[in-house]
Amino acid sequence: MFIEIIGWASSFILVLTIARQVYKQWKEGTSEGVSKWLFIGQVSASLGFTIYSWLVHNWVFVVTNAVMLLNGLAGFIITLYYRRSKNGERKREQRPLH
Repeated sequence: MFIEIIGWASSFILVLTIARQVYKQWKEGTSEGVSKWLFIGQVSASLGFTIYSWLVHNWVFVVTNAVMLLNGLAGFIITLYYRRSKNGERKREQRPLH
């Protein structure tokens, strides 16, 4: 039982930390300094770890990695959204006024 508590507490801390970073990125309205490859790597690893954890029946890691997968997808979508928005603004700024 004590071992499970350590696992779930650690999972909670990790998920909370990463979720806070994604929330901060969304709230500030920018993805400046954030590589889309960070999220691509995280999503790929989280998917693999979720499948592995399920296959070995480790429910702490199934839940943790599934939530991290969702977090990574959210971060990736936010990054793409803000990059596209910023590119759209640049294109509008470059158009000559008539």
